[in-house]
Amino acid sequence: MNAAPSDPRSDRDLLETLSELRWNRFHTVVVLLFGLGWALDAFEVTLIGNVLGALRQHFGLGAYAMSFILAAWFAGLMLGASGFGLLSDRFGRRRVFLASLVLYGVATLATAFAPDFASLIALRLIAGIGVGAEYSAINAAIAELMPRKSRGRASALVLNFWPVGSFAAAVLAWLVLSALPPDIGWRVVFGLGGMIALSAAWFRRYLPESPRWLIAAGRGDEARTVIAGIEAGLTDIRPAMVAPLHHRVRREAGQFATLVRDYPGRLALGALLDFAEASGYYGLFAFLPIVVLPALDLPADRLPVFYLVGSVGALIGGFAAAFLLDRLGRSVTVAGFYLATAAGLVGFAAITGLGAGAIMVGFALVNLLATGSWIAAYPTFSELFPTPLRSTGIGASVAIGRIGAAMSPFLVGYVGARSMQAALIMLAGFWTLGAIAILIWRWGGGVEARGLGLELIDGVVQNG
Repeated sequence: MNAAPSDPRSDRDLLETLSELRWNRFHTVVVLLFGLGWALDAFEVTLIGNVLGALRQHFGLGAYAMSFILAAWFAGLMLGASGFGLLSDRFGRRRVFLASLVLYGVATLATAFAPDFASLIALRLIAGIGVGAEYSAINAAIAELMPRKSRGRASALVLNFWPVGSFAAAVLAWLVLSALPPDIGWRVVFGLGGMIALSAAWFRRYLPESPRWLIAAGRGDEARTVIAGIEAGLTDIRPAMVAPLHHRVRREAGQFATLVRDYPGRLALGALLDFAEASGYYGLFAFLPIVVLPALDLPADRLPVFYLVGSVGALIGGFAAAFLLDRLGRSVTVAGFYLATAAGLVGFAAITGLGAGAIMVGFALVNLLATGSWIAAYPTFSELFPTPLRSTGIGASVAIGRIGAAMSPFLVGYVGARSMQAALIMLAGFWTLGAIAILIWRWGGGVEARGLGLELIDGVVQNG
């Protein structure tokens, strides 16, 4: 759709139209294409956990060295989320969500040929930067493209592709590691993952730039073209006008400084929710290869089976969050899931002495609750930031969260070496912190965004 628009509506009317649109084919395609990318992000994240056992054998790694693989990955996520969050607000969502897939696809493919442990660490860092970029750009774009009445559900559905990707990674790793020698199997798994990611980037090129970002950048004609295409249910909306890189949203002050000065409560909520879920979620996934595998003396090819069963639980939890966000509201859903996850971890700690089967079931149940928690949390804090700073706010929240994610594997390894139960109870404490944060936010008069248009939320945020 390349014709020059002649839409007489004001920018405000256009954005109101975008919020009030009925669901059509465009929205379905956006959810599927963003969801596919998100599934590949999960594929990449889960992949490393599935092959950690094989990497441990190949490179002769101890628990401490294995934690460095995870820490490098989380450091990359932190750098990618914060750095590309700034770039997404300045240069647009589309440039970032295309570049991110290419970056981590290339890095993952290159990991298949890593000659030594140092190369593996470096490539995990680069791949993490690519996935971190996805966090900020995708969460901002999906919030800005969806109708207000279904924004929470649509965002959660996109995020629910994460357990789909985790499931696929577990299946692939299980099949490959079972069929091939470990020294070859882990390389094949990374190679396939990288090629799939690069293929997905080709399909994502059909997605348009966010009209809300275009209007904020002074590119109203392009925004009109995109909104007209969305109204018509088109699925290939790429305006003929493509501004050069210097055509960006201009600001008088630094983006992060503006967030801290004008929206400290929103930033604190996003950071605490993300820190709590990242510490608890990735700590849970580090628990299996770092603590359970050595303690039970399980072979490396058994680890993907745990993740496979856990992914089934994650799917159920994610769909539950998608169902509840636009029904119960953001605060109730997030607080309920975080508290349930904390309670589930305490219960999990009580059954770890019953053997591998009990641990597998406990992991699946806790993963159900943990996945529902973070899938509910991301739409909740993403929509609170104003459009010109949305990706920066998301990126800053995710970056702070990745500090917890990078720290958690070390804590799990240290505490878990002394007591499995103590490690799980420690993780329960992280989830409790997130529940306290959202409850304080709501009881302190924080906005409940269910059913509100983004522009109205912007006004509430700016005025309170």
